[in-house]
Amino acid sequence: MSEIPEEIPSQPQDATLPEETSAGEGLTTRETVPETAETSAVVVVPIADPAPQNDDDAPLLFQSFTRLIAPPQERIPHMGHIGILMLLALGCLAVAALLARAAVSYHFFGVTTLTEAATEIHYTLGTEAVFYLLTLCCSVLLFPLLWHRSFFAALQWHAERARRYAGYLLGAAGVCFVLAMFDGMFLPGPADAPIDRIFRTPGAAWILFAFGVTLAPFFEELAFRGFLLPALSTAFDWIAEKVTGEPPHSLDEYGHPQWSMPAMVVASVIASLLFAALHADQTGYSLGPFLLLVLVSLVLCAVRLALRSLAASVLVHATYNFLLFSFMFFGTSGFRHLENM
Repeated sequence: MSEIPEEIPSQPQDATLPEETSAGEGLTTRETVPETAETSAVVVVPIADPAPQNDDDAPLLFQSFTRLIAPPQERIPHMGHIGILMLLALGCLAVAALLARAAVSYHFFGVTTLTEAATEIHYTLGTEAVFYLLTLCCSVLLFPLLWHRSFFAALQWHAERARRYAGYLLGAAGVCFVLAMFDGMFLPGPADAPIDRIFRTPGAAWILFAFGVTLAPFFEELAFRGFLLPALSTAFDWIAEKVTGEPPHSLDEYGHPQWSMPAMVVASVIASLLFAALHADQTGYSLGPFLLLVLVSLVLCAVRLALRSLAASVLVHATYNFLLFSFMFFGTSGFRHLENM
């Protein structure tokens, strides 16, 4: 007999077994027991579901209950924000009036009394510009703290949409200009309206031109189409929800409110009436210019709502004003014959 010991057979490799799945939700695994001379067996040991990888994967206790009581997202701006804006505006108007009074005390532009300042173009437009800018600065500082997002993003500025549809927007401004021409022919305003008297002040036409195509359209759109129009739309839908018991409209993917068609129509009409009333004093409270301003405002509201872009309505408003002033410029030979207005 050989002295070399017999080779002991090595343990066989684990055979590949078909997958086994338990009847429940848990997973299963296989544990191989080393094979002996007597037996070779495979033991299947069930294990529990794997632990969640993060908190989002973990099941919530009373999950359906917590979903029911989750507070709705805030629709901004709403009427409460309009109230805050009005308080800011009143404070800024008082500051602008104090600055104008101080300017009178130093006889700026040769003005020595407040009565003279009330009709002097540098004081009237200067005070208005200071009022606008102060209100804007306060709003940019305050409202992001309430909204938890940037000021212009919350008001849907969306300048890229205004650039994308610039051709259509310029066309809309042209439509408004045509409406103004027809209104002047069939429903003309008074011959000596306050705005006409201001234009005849030496040097006022150029100042009004610059103001009318820059600051005025920007701040008027900010107030009427940035704050008032969305707030009125939200208020209409909120009242309808309370009356009918329907759930609130969900916000869009950017967190902006979505409104029903009746809400947008009613809000546009109310905002346009208020917009026309704001300018009624300049046109001597005449019917023709009032109706024109309502129609122009409705176009601006439609642009703002259709594109969800405040920058778009600002572009239309500024272009419309530019067309009006340009027409006056050529009609008066460069503002030299204002009696032809």
